[in-house]
Amino acid sequence: MTRRFWISSALTLPVLLWSMLSMRSGNTHMIAPTWTYWAQLILTTPVVLWGGWPFFQRAIASVQNKSPNMFTLIALGAGAAYLFSVLALLFPAIIPKSFYQHSHELPLYFEPAAMITTLVLLGQVLELRARSRTSSALKALLSLAPRTARIVHEDGSEADLPIEQVKKGDILRVRPGEKIPVDGEVSDGSSAVDESMISGEPIPIEKKKGSPVIAGTINGQGSFLMKAQRIGSETMLAQIVKMVSQAQRTRAPIQRIADKVSAYFVPIVILVASLTFIAWGLFGPRPRLAFAFVNAISVLIIACPCALGLATPMSVMVGMGRGATAGVLIKNAEALEIFEKVDTLLIDKTGTLTIGKPQLTKILTLGMSENELLRFAATLEKGSEHPLASSIVSGALLRNIAFGSATDFKAIPGEGITGTVDGHTTAIGNERLLRKLQIESTKLKSDADGLREEGNTVMFVALDGQLAGLLSVADPIKESTIEAVKMIRNEGIKIAMVTGDDASTATTVSRKLGIDEVRAEVLPRDKAEIVKELQSKGRIVAMAGDGVNDAPALAQANVGIAMGSGTDIAVESADITLVRGDLRGVARARNLSRGTMRNIRQNLFFAFVYNTLGVPLAAGILFPYFGLLLSPMIASAAMTFSSVSVILNALRLRKIRL
Repeated sequence: MTRRFWISSALTLPVLLWSMLSMRSGNTHMIAPTWTYWAQLILTTPVVLWGGWPFFQRAIASVQNKSPNMFTLIALGAGAAYLFSVLALLFPAIIPKSFYQHSHELPLYFEPAAMITTLVLLGQVLELRARSRTSSALKALLSLAPRTARIVHEDGSEADLPIEQVKKGDILRVRPGEKIPVDGEVSDGSSAVDESMISGEPIPIEKKKGSPVIAGTINGQGSFLMKAQRIGSETMLAQIVKMVSQAQRTRAPIQRIADKVSAYFVPIVILVASLTFIAWGLFGPRPRLAFAFVNAISVLIIACPCALGLATPMSVMVGMGRGATAGVLIKNAEALEIFEKVDTLLIDKTGTLTIGKPQLTKILTLGMSENELLRFAATLEKGSEHPLASSIVSGALLRNIAFGSATDFKAIPGEGITGTVDGHTTAIGNERLLRKLQIESTKLKSDADGLREEGNTVMFVALDGQLAGLLSVADPIKESTIEAVKMIRNEGIKIAMVTGDDASTATTVSRKLGIDEVRAEVLPRDKAEIVKELQSKGRIVAMAGDGVNDAPALAQANVGIAMGSGTDIAVESADITLVRGDLRGVARARNLSRGTMRNIRQNLFFAFVYNTLGVPLAAGILFPYFGLLLSPMIASAAMTFSSVSVILNALRLRKIRL
């Protein structure tokens, strides 16, 4: 369509320039008229017949389906102007002399035919650029699954084989950093697995013998054997792909305002053009047929809804550009239209309300400074592969703490680590580790319980067989979240948190933010079901999330909103992406939706008013009183002016405040 537009524009420009020159006194004969007639025919023919061919196809389909639309009038207007001009050029004798623009010039209307086609092509290009590719989210989801798996044979030998050849019961080896190939359970070994893309939990999960593992999740530094239990379409990842696909297919397509107007407008215009032809043919001055034909063409040309075709895509494109400058990426026009009607917002916790990365949040000590305790802990954790270790090490680096030297490092899966730091026996871990080392934890027990209630993960630190303090790690709430929640509430939108995290952590976060409704410990399919449940009650639902686990709900929601800091899958499944991962972008998107839709309605009003006023003029309503007729050329100019007005109004969106 872009190629058709640019080629048609290049061919239309000379025709337009000649028409402008011919209207200026004294410039009519700069080029021999006969040659210009044929030049206009040569230039206009590919524009109308090739550039406008998709419109003629759609017009034919609209007639076959008995549902006339804007393409019906486009085809009638451009086709009538072009056909009339060809007949006038090839058979000039049938055209009355009284309709010649000058005594020696033929009444040709190649310029309106070419302009109609080119302007509508522009509208189509803008609209097509705004559409999203619904298959991209599914492709991104499918790319999560590894293509091969490493099978361990009964004789102990190992080999890589395509994922399609894995069978239930096979023993597979998962090495450090690899994606888990299929759903199953650990049969030997241990490791920490990053399941954030499935569960939304930012802290990797410890896996040991008997622990379930999910395809597509990422193994940490350990190595283990697993038994394949669910393969192919049975895996959780495949189920997520299926849910996203179904949600995208069942989403109701929006009915464009222009098409709604055209549904009534088109039949009326065709009826008026027919009545114009009949009235002039029966009661008009001689030659009646010529008057009837030309005036009917004028009606079709001035009624050709180029402005209607431009009204929506121009506003959408400008609105999208304005949104991008504010960090709000809109994927399609449907999202813009629906978002102004949203009354319920579901928000994932991890990575959406919170940062999504564990951080050191609290240090409690017994008889030593915080920095000293952190120095011992970070020095020992430097040798650990556990995901929480990086949070402690990062906390020490932020405080510019110098690391000591560690020896005799030992990791105890599910409990913690031990070693010697600068000659002091050091242990970091949970209460199970302390009990194993016969170290009393009662002095900090209540503090630890309180931190856990606030959603923190607690690690005790012991030095030389005595409890020295504790460290807590948590996923902190984003600084902008509290303000964002207030802004969204002020928009009249009800907020609910939907997360895969445990209930205590979710409740703590919701209490801090003032979110009343919380649904915790939900699976990916549960999130999508919650969206469906609300939609069945007549709610217009938006869903904001950042992980693969949110993808089905993002696709099912009326409007899906992804954090730009989230996974590619969430971004691809969503209709709106907040580039900065800032929920305040939801309020900005709401303002953008309202402003853009208001602009679209203004454009449609302008376009409709131009056509409504122009049609009776083109039909010759003023001829009995003033002897005035609206020629197809003037009708084309009026049609072009209406399109320019729509474009200029749409450009005002660049100044909208978000």
